[in-house]
Amino acid sequence: MPFEANANPLRGIVLKLCSILAFLCMQTCIKLAGEGIAPGQVTFFRSFFGIAPIIVYLFWRHELKGAYKTQRPVGHFLRSLIGITSMGMGFYGLMHLPLPEVIALGYAMPLLSVVFAALLLGEAVRIYRWSAVGIGLFGVMIISWPKLTLFREGGMGSTEALAVALVLAGATLGALAMIQVRRLLITEKGPTIVLYFSSFAALLSLATLPFGWSSLAVWPMVLLILSGLFGGVGQIMMTESYRFADASTIAPFDYSSIIFGIAISFFIFGEIPTMNTLTGSVFVVGAGIFIIFREHRLGLERRKIRRVSPSQTPN
Repeated sequence: MPFEANANPLRGIVLKLCSILAFLCMQTCIKLAGEGIAPGQVTFFRSFFGIAPIIVYLFWRHELKGAYKTQRPVGHFLRSLIGITSMGMGFYGLMHLPLPEVIALGYAMPLLSVVFAALLLGEAVRIYRWSAVGIGLFGVMIISWPKLTLFREGGMGSTEALAVALVLAGATLGALAMIQVRRLLITEKGPTIVLYFSSFAALLSLATLPFGWSSLAVWPMVLLILSGLFGGVGQIMMTESYRFADASTIAPFDYSSIIFGIAISFFIFGEIPTMNTLTGSVFVVGAGIFIIFREHRLGLERRKIRRVSPSQTPN
């Protein structure tokens, strides 16, 4: 989303950081709710109660009327199906892995988005970005390797290995969902995409009801409701941040989530990140920031070409 004429980069950055904190609060609520809750059940609460803040936001923006108007309902359904599967996998990992590991492994999603953009959208990806993707995925392997080797063992080790595998699979599906979003943005508005995703996700997650939803006590239910509200508020703040600054200014702050995540994990859950997590995060974050920098430089070059081209065209 391009930023508006009355740009305020500082406000955009603050809103982005607030959105990151809101999403971390969402993840913290899910972890505190307990491990025995089915991922589909968590997804329902996250999606259903996340709709309320979005409706309020659209009403405040005077964009609620016609918010569900779409030319591509099938495209929205496909995006939602991929997204909800990714979300469920991520929630399983969140309930069985330390928060910093889940965050760091999730950074694979923007790296894989570059790969899928080249394969599915035909975007030109040069050697610099391919190299950054390779380095970033090497960092992901450093983070995940100690857990993946536990597939050979039983007990809790295999559970952690499965959690890592599902988080990575979820990141892959999340990257595919982002490609679908980019396709939808050709004809659809951003708020419409968000609203359809939340609505479809809530409905689709109900299909998991026969597969072992838990009878929730009051406190876990409150936490899951809060996770949905935090998720919706985080989505709003993220959307608003791009109204005040361009993507190349805001995107690098996504990686601050690993710092906040380590702090939350230590003070609330007593978890200390492993050396593998810290080392791998350096590779992944570095690669991600380099890709953002390259995208910014290429964007400047493309705009420069567009400005020069008309003056070179004969009358």
